[in-house]
Amino acid sequence: MTTTVKSRIRKNDEVIVIAGRDRGARGKVIRVSRNDGTVLVSKVNMVKRHTRQTEQSSGGIIEKEAPFAISNVQFFCSKCNTGVRLGVKNLDDGSKVRTCRKCGEVLDS
Repeated sequence: MTTTVKSRIRKNDEVIVIAGRDRGARGKVIRVSRNDGTVLVSKVNMVKRHTRQTEQSSGGIIEKEAPFAISNVQFFCSKCNTGVRLGVKNLDDGSKVRTCRKCGEVLDS
Protein backbone atom coordinates (compact mmCIF):
# COMPACT_ATOMS: atom_id res chain seq x y z
CA MET A 1 0.00 0.00 0.00
CA THR A 2 1.46 3.30 -1.10
CA THR A 3 0.37 6.65 0.20
CA THR A 4 0.81 9.83 -1.77
CA VAL A 5 1.85 13.06 -0.13
CA LYS A 6 -0.27 16.13 -0.89
CA SER A 7 1.85 19.18 -1.52
CA ARG A 8 1.47 22.50 -3.29
CA ILE A 9 5.12 22.58 -4.39
CA ARG A 10 5.56 22.02 -8.12
CA LYS A 11 8.34 21.65 -10.65
CA ASN A 12 10.31 24.87 -11.40
CA ASP A 13 9.29 26.49 -8.08
CA GLU A 14 12.02 28.22 -6.10
CA VAL A 15 12.26 26.67 -2.64
CA ILE A 16 14.37 27.17 0.48
CA VAL A 17 15.63 24.29 2.63
CA ILE A 18 14.36 24.58 6.22
CA ALA A 19 15.96 21.48 7.78
CA GLY A 20 19.07 19.35 7.39
CA ARG A 21 22.69 20.06 6.60
CA ASP A 22 21.81 22.34 3.66
CA ARG A 23 19.49 24.52 5.74
CA GLY A 24 19.09 27.98 4.22
CA ALA A 25 20.04 26.92 0.70
CA ARG A 26 17.79 27.99 -2.17
CA GLY A 27 17.23 26.26 -5.47
CA LYS A 28 14.80 25.35 -8.21
CA VAL A 29 12.73 22.18 -8.01
CA ILE A 30 13.74 19.64 -10.66
CA ARG A 31 11.29 16.86 -9.77
CA VAL A 32 8.54 16.17 -7.23
CA SER A 33 7.81 12.55 -6.33
CA ARG A 34 4.49 12.41 -4.50
CA ASN A 35 4.66 8.61 -4.04
CA ASP A 36 7.93 8.82 -2.10
CA GLY A 37 7.21 12.23 -0.54
CA THR A 38 10.47 13.61 -1.89
CA VAL A 39 11.61 16.57 -3.94
CA LEU A 40 14.79 17.06 -6.01
CA VAL A 41 16.31 20.56 -5.82
CA SER A 42 19.05 21.77 -8.18
CA LYS A 43 22.52 22.25 -6.66
CA VAL A 44 21.29 21.33 -3.14
CA ASN A 45 21.95 18.12 -1.15
CA MET A 46 24.85 17.13 -3.41
CA VAL A 47 26.19 13.60 -2.89
CA LYS A 48 29.07 11.71 -4.47
CA ARG A 49 28.43 8.42 -6.26
CA HIS A 50 31.17 6.04 -7.33
CA THR A 51 30.22 4.65 -10.73
CA ARG A 52 31.65 1.80 -12.71
CA GLN A 53 32.86 2.35 -16.24
CA THR A 54 30.40 1.25 -18.92
CA GLU A 55 30.29 1.48 -22.69
CA GLN A 56 28.18 4.64 -22.51
CA SER A 57 29.99 6.49 -19.71
CA SER A 58 33.39 6.67 -18.13
CA GLY A 59 33.71 5.62 -14.50
CA GLY A 60 34.67 7.76 -11.58
CA ILE A 61 33.18 9.83 -8.82
CA ILE A 62 30.07 11.68 -9.94
CA GLU A 63 28.50 14.44 -7.89
CA LYS A 64 24.71 14.74 -8.20
CA GLU A 65 21.62 15.87 -6.32
CA ALA A 66 19.90 13.56 -3.85
CA PRO A 67 16.18 13.87 -3.04
CA PHE A 68 14.90 15.68 0.05
CA ALA A 69 11.84 14.91 2.11
CA ILE A 70 9.19 17.34 0.89
CA SER A 71 8.63 18.50 4.47
CA ASN A 72 12.19 19.88 4.60
CA VAL A 73 11.61 22.52 1.91
CA GLN A 74 9.39 25.58 1.81
CA PHE A 75 8.28 27.75 -1.10
CA PHE A 76 10.39 30.92 -1.44
CA CYS A 77 8.31 34.08 -1.96
CA SER A 78 10.33 36.75 -3.76
CA LYS A 79 8.10 39.53 -2.44
CA CYS A 80 8.43 38.46 1.22
CA ASN A 81 12.06 37.35 0.62
CA THR A 82 11.55 34.33 2.90
CA GLY A 83 10.13 30.82 2.95
CA VAL A 84 6.32 30.78 3.18
CA ARG A 85 3.39 28.41 3.33
CA LEU A 86 1.09 28.29 0.32
CA GLY A 87 -2.67 28.70 0.21
CA VAL A 88 -5.23 28.23 -2.52
CA LYS A 89 -7.63 30.94 -3.63
CA ASN A 90 -10.58 30.69 -6.01
CA LEU A 91 -10.74 33.48 -8.58
CA ASP A 92 -13.89 35.01 -10.04
CA ASP A 93 -13.56 33.01 -13.27
CA GLY A 94 -13.62 29.74 -11.26
CA SER A 95 -9.92 28.89 -11.51
CA LYS A 96 -7.75 28.06 -8.51
CA VAL A 97 -4.41 29.77 -7.91
CA ARG A 98 -1.70 29.36 -5.29
CA THR A 99 -1.13 32.32 -2.99
CA CYS A 100 1.43 33.34 -0.40
CA ARG A 101 -0.02 32.99 3.10
CA LYS A 102 2.15 35.85 4.39
CA CYS A 103 1.62 38.63 1.83
CA GLY A 104 -1.34 37.26 -0.16
CA GLU A 105 0.41 37.56 -3.52
CA VAL A 106 -0.94 35.34 -6.32
CA LEU A 107 1.90 33.03 -7.42
CA ASP A 108 0.32 31.30 -10.45
CA SER A 109 -0.25 33.41 -13.53
